[in-house]
Amino acid sequence: MIQEMKAMLRPSLMALFGALVALGGAGCSTMNASKLLSGPEPFGTAPDGTPVEIYTLRNKSGMEARICTYGGIVVSLKTPDRTGAMGDVVLGYDSLDGYLKSSPYFGCLVGRYGNRIAKGRFTLDGETYTLATNNYPNHLHGGVQGFDKRVWKAVPMPSSQEPALALTYVSPDGEEGFPGTLTVKAVYTLTADNGLRLDYEATTDKATVLNLTQHSYFNLAGKGDILGHEVQIDASRFTPVDATLIPTGELQPVAGTPFDFRQSTAIGARINQDHEQLKFGGGYDHNWVIDKPSGQLAVQARVHEPTTGRVLEVLSTEPGLQFYCGNFLDGTITGKGGWVYQHRNGFCMEPQHHPDSPNQPNFPSAVLRPGKTYRNTIIYRFSAN
Repeated sequence: MIQEMKAMLRPSLMALFGALVALGGAGCSTMNASKLLSGPEPFGTAPDGTPVEIYTLRNKSGMEARICTYGGIVVSLKTPDRTGAMGDVVLGYDSLDGYLKSSPYFGCLVGRYGNRIAKGRFTLDGETYTLATNNYPNHLHGGVQGFDKRVWKAVPMPSSQEPALALTYVSPDGEEGFPGTLTVKAVYTLTADNGLRLDYEATTDKATVLNLTQHSYFNLAGKGDILGHEVQIDASRFTPVDATLIPTGELQPVAGTPFDFRQSTAIGARINQDHEQLKFGGGYDHNWVIDKPSGQLAVQARVHEPTTGRVLEVLSTEPGLQFYCGNFLDGTITGKGGWVYQHRNGFCMEPQHHPDSPNQPNFPSAVLRPGKTYRNTIIYRFSAN
């Protein structure tokens, strides 16, 4: 009888033991996930009184990204150098106040339309739309209150491997002059191989134009100018601009020009050459036409900083890459830790559709229509050698 009772109890005890093990495993997973994604923490208040929050993502290698809900800003991004020492490689501010008072788009999610639209006008399906000329005489980065100045709703996505944060925003029809109610989702993931991955999705109820990108200013040395950074861009053509930085419509070969970065070249090697395009931009502030099919995720550019050994690879599905060298930083901004940002203290790599695409029929279309889903992936992947 006793043996029979033991036999009857054994499966129940085993099941209970299994449940306890599973519960313990889930607890460990939750604990690990909580270590990799923390927040929200208060990060100030937007001008309209909306609370702003900040989240911290970490991977198991120690890389760390801090993202705030105001503008989807990458407030800090810490990566290891060749010795393993961690350092923040993006420019910005220690608090929200700086971003509210004066920010040249530090670290933000840019939209509805990143880069410039000529004279703040475009025609779609026979109707002409007028936008703010906030970079006179042109429209820039979504207008006076683009996506970089909106508070996004955050949904943490904990993971024991790759923590992620989803940000969402609904842009009403007519906001900043753009047609259609646009629903946008941006997912920030810190990958196991030291990448900050950005996945954008959007839908609209009316035909519109859309060009989302990311505007972090990088300095892989963590200080000083970026002229010694060595850049390689996978592009045999670029889009030359007029004096107001609007593309002429031409796709010009980079061969024989200061814009040829097919071989790794220091930023400062040719930036001050006597070239009309460099004069227009005050240095590099141009769009490169990437040598790959649009929509295919691939490496667009690689940047190496010799003193720290840090390497940044930029991957994207977009047809173009805006490479900007902080030409308009002028010593009037005091950023993190009291660092006064001087001329060319940071560079931007902004995967995107070509500037002024709504007015350039020969460029890849930036039109989004109802029933279609806009998708765009950008990865900033770090290593050290």
